[in-house]
Amino acid sequence: MIARLVVQTVLWLASMGVLLFGAAGTLAWPAAWWYVIELGALSLWIGLWLARHDPGLLAERLAPPMQKQQSRWDRRFMMAVALVWCAWLIVMGLDAVRFRWSAPLPVALTSLGSLCVFLCIFMCRFVFQANSFAAPVVKIQTSRGHKVIDSGPYAHVRHPMYAAALLFFVGTPLLLGSWWGLAFVPVMAGGLGWRAVREERVLAAALDGYTDYMKRVRFRFVPFIW
Repeated sequence: MIARLVVQTVLWLASMGVLLFGAAGTLAWPAAWWYVIELGALSLWIGLWLARHDPGLLAERLAPPMQKQQSRWDRRFMMAVALVWCAWLIVMGLDAVRFRWSAPLPVALTSLGSLCVFLCIFMCRFVFQANSFAAPVVKIQTSRGHKVIDSGPYAHVRHPMYAAALLFFVGTPLLLGSWWGLAFVPVMAGGLGWRAVREERVLAAALDGYTDYMKRVRFRFVPFIW
């Protein structure tokens, strides 16, 4: 499984590199190199941690994004995510390097972006520690004894991984130096919010105790806000 983790991580990073550097028209983009290296190191770190502590969850995280148990709406959502993700990377390459539509960001903001990316993956580590059922697709994992998780970060918000993703959405364009990349953030955050609502309907209908959990933990992403 570790070999599969390494291969998928390398392919994922390579595809991002093609989109970023291809749109930029040059390999001379230090921020993008740092972004790819940071993501690669953090992804391998958390993947190796999962291989040791929760191989079942790692197998779920490495599974294809389209699965039989998955709801039709979630398959369409994942396809839309792939398209938006590719467009996002291309726009940031065009903006930050090729055409320089955005004024250069100060070092403090690019450093903040790198920190946000790190915090996103670091927070996911605690999500995975608390929830062995944190699959990337919406489905009920009956064969793995799927149950409601209300400990760790789930004691505070219902979707802590989505909350962490918000940091990633903001951190990536800051690190890469693209104001146009930041313009995508409301759309991407709105998409996550839509998915969270649909996901809760699936869980409430099929997972014992989830309706009660929703009553106990009122907020989805950010305490006292939403």
